[in-house]
Amino acid sequence: MAVATITTKLFDITQPAARTVQRKPLPAGQPREWYETHNRRLKAMRLAIALLDSGVYHPASATNRKIRATASLMGIHPPSDTTCRMVRALIRYGR
Repeated sequence: MAVATITTKLFDITQPAARTVQRKPLPAGQPREWYETHNRRLKAMRLAIALLDSGVYHPASATNRKIRATASLMGIHPPSDTTCRMVRALIRYGR
């Protein structure tokens, strides 16, 4: 008696792990500060995710130097002190 096996492909190794998301334009008519804060939050989120992926789980170990080095590795502009504080806050509140 032959046993039928069903195989499913959960992960495709040939494709990159990160998928690009189709970006939508930001809403018009907001004050400039809104756009700056929005983009700062997005940058802080990307940096926090990269630091967590690299093994930085405590805000105390996420120094400005380490955050800026991660930004350099990712190919984005070095974050300001305010953005570095936001990265540490995201790591802190994610625990």
